[in-house]
Amino acid sequence: MGTLEQIRVIFPEVDLIQDPTLREKVLKTWALGLERGGWVAEDIQKMPFTLVKQVKINFAQHVRSVTLCCLKVSQTFDQIYAGELKLNHDVLIAGALLHDVGKLLEIGFKDGKYVKSAAGKLVRHPFSGVALADACGVPEEIQHIIASHSKEGDLGKRTPEAIILNHADFMNFDPLEG
Repeated sequence: MGTLEQIRVIFPEVDLIQDPTLREKVLKTWALGLERGGWVAEDIQKMPFTLVKQVKINFAQHVRSVTLCCLKVSQTFDQIYAGELKLNHDVLIAGALLHDVGKLLEIGFKDGKYVKSAAGKLVRHPFSGVALADACGVPEEIQHIIASHSKEGDLGKRTPEAIILNHADFMNFDPLEG
């Protein structure tokens, strides 16, 4: 099984993206992150999603949960608000799947434990994630979500999709014990 297919198995939510070109760009962004970070696809299911606190949740679980939270919120808004808030579901799902892809460059593995990489000490994952996404031709609306999902986006204006992702991400971080 090739890397893109392995990523698709790890993140089955990628198939929720209706646009096949965008779906392919999301997969390629993950593949590029793995390559540049020196990881293999299986590592996504082993590495922690954060180094800030000790958690048992792995990187893949975090990304999948954030993505599914975004999906449920968008479905709820569609149902309750009846089109008053028009969300781009492909942009939201792709942004959720890619929001932390830069962590493949921010995190390293040394002496049997996960640590901040040399690159990660200089460039936080929202920035490296945008660079990976841009290199794979991911649209700017999704790059915006990646860039603004964390504290780096607090001073700018977020799109509705970026607001949803930002809250979903922290809903999947703050309650976890450290």
